[in-house]
Amino acid sequence: MRIGAIEAGGTKFICGIGNENGEIEDQISFPTEHPEVTLPKVIQYFQGKQVEAIGIGSFGPIDIHTDSRAYGYVTTTPKPGWGNYDMLGTLKRNFSVPFGWDTDVNAAAFGEAKWGAAQGLSSCLYYTVGTGVGVGVYSEGKLIHGLVHPEGGHVLTRRHPDDVFPGGCPYHGDCLEGMAAGPAIEARWGKKGHELPMDHLAWEMEAFYIAQSITGAILLNSPQKIILGGGVMQQSQLFPLIRQAVLQNLNGYVSSSTILEHIDEYIVPPGLGQQAGLCGALALGLTALESKISAQL
Repeated sequence: MRIGAIEAGGTKFICGIGNENGEIEDQISFPTEHPEVTLPKVIQYFQGKQVEAIGIGSFGPIDIHTDSRAYGYVTTTPKPGWGNYDMLGTLKRNFSVPFGWDTDVNAAAFGEAKWGAAQGLSSCLYYTVGTGVGVGVYSEGKLIHGLVHPEGGHVLTRRHPDDVFPGGCPYHGDCLEGMAAGPAIEARWGKKGHELPMDHLAWEMEAFYIAQSITGAILLNSPQKIILGGGVMQQSQLFPLIRQAVLQNLNGYVSSSTILEHIDEYIVPPGLGQQAGLCGALALGLTALESKISAQL
């Protein structure tokens, strides 16, 4: 099979072609500009490639409800030109193939469940911590949407006792994204995260906020695996700090050997590495194609 995949990020688009085994055979990337500039590049890439389906994992917020008049739209994003933009419809007008459509973090969670760190499990959470913070939820063998779609990057947090930074989220101030995303690190310390030493207070503080969200997610969703990706999580010293903080927060309440004895295997980086989002989009496209085939039988 030849399946098209689009990881539509707020900073860059990655387009690729892969197969039913999760193998990416070709890919290209370019900056996310105004949609009238970006989408023609996407269309040009896939023209003549003879893909059988296309999956899209998109930055949001997006409308993911098939019965909605705005299904396939990027909705209330402040990104110039993208607010209330019909991304899926634009692509459908150019390619007569099945499409899969979901958030970028849900796509990454799906890819990890199908081919990555959560393969063989029925549930996982995927966090991306970078320019923003997003959370994808895969539970009971399917992606969770609900009223809109999960926005776990904007959960409220307790404040670290030594933190005087007011928060960087334009909507909520000191929510998780406002306190822990890459721009918050830079605003708080005056340097980008990768410029700070590994033993800087920034990382203990970062772990404090991320661990709070993970603790709440464990208590609310009880996922079988928690996967932490994104640019900020390239700082590998964060993982032991986060794991220890989660154990302290839970204080033995969740009586599971997975957490109490094997937390190093429970809170992990993406098994698919930097390809989690693109492989997730590939999985969305593959699922859309399989649904079409099943409907024809």
